[in-house]
Amino acid sequence: MGNLQFQATELAAQDLVGSLPKGVVLLADVVPSFFTKLIAPYFIHRVPYRIRVLIFIALSAGGMSMIALTPPSKSVPVKMVGVILASLSSGGGELSFLGLSHYYGHVSLAGWGSGTGAAGLVGAGLYVLLTDWWGFTVQQSLLFSACLPAIMFISFFFILPLEPLCQGGALKEYDAVPGRDVEDELDAEQTEQELAASTSALLVPEPSVLSANTAYAMNRGDENTFQSNLRRAKALFIPYMAPLLLVYVAEYTINQGVSPTLLFPLESSPFKEYREFYPFYGFLYQLGVFISRSSTAFIRIHHLYLPSLLQVGNLILLTLHAMFFFIPSVYIVFIIIFWEGLLGGAVYVNCFAEIMENVPAEEREFSLSATTVSDSGGICIAGLISIVMETSLCEYQVAHGRDWCQRIKISHG
Repeated sequence: MGNLQFQATELAAQDLVGSLPKGVVLLADVVPSFFTKLIAPYFIHRVPYRIRVLIFIALSAGGMSMIALTPPSKSVPVKMVGVILASLSSGGGELSFLGLSHYYGHVSLAGWGSGTGAAGLVGAGLYVLLTDWWGFTVQQSLLFSACLPAIMFISFFFILPLEPLCQGGALKEYDAVPGRDVEDELDAEQTEQELAASTSALLVPEPSVLSANTAYAMNRGDENTFQSNLRRAKALFIPYMAPLLLVYVAEYTINQGVSPTLLFPLESSPFKEYREFYPFYGFLYQLGVFISRSSTAFIRIHHLYLPSLLQVGNLILLTLHAMFFFIPSVYIVFIIIFWEGLLGGAVYVNCFAEIMENVPAEEREFSLSATTVSDSGGICIAGLISIVMETSLCEYQVAHGRDWCQRIKISHG
């Protein structure tokens, strides 16, 4: 649900901040999420999932309402506060629900990938549908989005089977993997003093002795626990975090810094206004993301760096086109943007699928949650780059006789 609202806010960027770079909204939308994902995995296990969900719903609905209801006189700063609240909900929700997938196995990860892909697609498509096809104002569209967290409430409390979560929550202070029996519990208690005396035992506990989450609980209060978690996170960087970070830097630089300048004469495009290019590019991108995030049951990618580097190639190609205008048709750009979405979604879902398959069970819940910092970190970097890139590309185009980026008419509704 946070992803759906994130995409709606992203596509509303040009309507929220007018002529300011879209990266301004992107940074406000992702920096709080980034710091949440960076810090929260080390303590959020102490907060029950039920309480987390209620907090996320309140932040999400409150943030979107603040954006929609802010009068023009208070303008951008107050709207950015609303974006920040929604971002906190999105970041906390992503790391929490990815960690939650550890309780339900691989099928839940496939559902997560497909669901988040669909959320992006619905968020992008819904904004285009409401504003361009049905004639809703930006305010009305965002107020509608503020009601969507009710779906999260229904899904978690009434649809999701909570038995595995209840079983795990009964074990000490950390939400543990279900299926642990009494004999394992006794074994874990007998080894507690040995674990406290040995730092190496904290790093990779034997699965036959204790469950992952009980290991975290047993070491609560030990000053080395945080350090061992940092070592766990460090071990995740090269195989999982780095390719995810790279693909997000490339694709969100495209989305926020380059795509606003990928304009063509209106007579050679299917649009009536220049402002229609940007949300449609977002829709095509999310369509690609949805398809690839739903594909793990059929196609698995084990070498995550390959699609990440291909995404960098997309960034270079589209940046060169924005400067030199050599792609003859906007429909070719449509295909490239769709391909961009396929690559981004594939790296995302396959990264977490690799963790589910290759990381030991006792490390898995923490690893899934901690790795989510890479996508937000990539978006933060892309936002900073995009603020400069969009302005520079537009100025370059105007200097070379293409002033389309200055003709975009902003509808403030």
